[in-house]
Amino acid sequence: MKYIKLIRMKHWLKNCLVFLPLFFSGKFFTIKLLLETTIGFFVFSFISSFVYINNDINDIDKDKRHPIKKHRPLASGSVSIKTARLIEIVLLIASIGMMLLLWKVYRKNVFVFIIPFLYLILNILYSKGLKNIPIIDVVILVSGFVFRVMYGGVVSAIEVSKYLYLMVIFGSFYLGFGKRRNEIIKNGNSSRKVLKFYNKEFLDKNMYVCVSLAIISYALWCVDSNTILRIGNDYVFWTIPLVMVIFQLYSLDIEGNSHGDPIEIVLNNKKLLITIILYILIMGGVLYLL
Repeated sequence: MKYIKLIRMKHWLKNCLVFLPLFFSGKFFTIKLLLETTIGFFVFSFISSFVYINNDINDIDKDKRHPIKKHRPLASGSVSIKTARLIEIVLLIASIGMMLLLWKVYRKNVFVFIIPFLYLILNILYSKGLKNIPIIDVVILVSGFVFRVMYGGVVSAIEVSKYLYLMVIFGSFYLGFGKRRNEIIKNGNSSRKVLKFYNKEFLDKNMYVCVSLAIISYALWCVDSNTILRIGNDYVFWTIPLVMVIFQLYSLDIEGNSHGDPIEIVLNNKKLLITIILYILIMGGVLYLL
């Protein structure tokens, strides 16, 4: 269990974004594409776990003084730094091996390597100091979500709509600002150096600008003639209110007693989780049954 916590396996849920291009393409049940995308999912899962471990090693002293993070395996002492470094190496080698598999067997595209390594380099730089620069810290968090979607498009050779990219970008800014907002409320400005540059009012305003733009971008994708032509119907339009409800349920949690971590919010809010599953089922029906 301590090693599962170390690699933050539940945060692999973010890597499901790799499947987004395949799901929305209507080709999700194409075995070859599904296998390629699944390998891409594990590439990002292992790379992201490497990043989490690296960050925990760098922040171990600070985490020991944090009310929540002190329970992490490294901060609590249940896993040694030496063991964590070994696991890091294994994860990196495994992810490179899967990239080579994608390159040689499935998809000879240089971005199979470039995107994960860009993600890795950006997050190492984040850990080394960019996390202390306001706005840049959130931009790097956003880039992680965008890279996941982009990688899904690369490994499956599916072109992703620019409207969907915009939705992911604006939605990710909303999540990032929301996380910073609740860090300030829960732990004050002292828990992160960058938080001294932010205040709740600034974060509130930008959160709700971004969530509005995310919903608008999704709506534009739904009514786009290319989307309707590819799907073969315009029923996807009726999923727009459901996406609004998802964001509203998330916002309600953020405005409550949440610490602001997106994965924790989704997994612990049953209404939100059920609504997301309902959206996936309805969208799946529109894409694959109608």
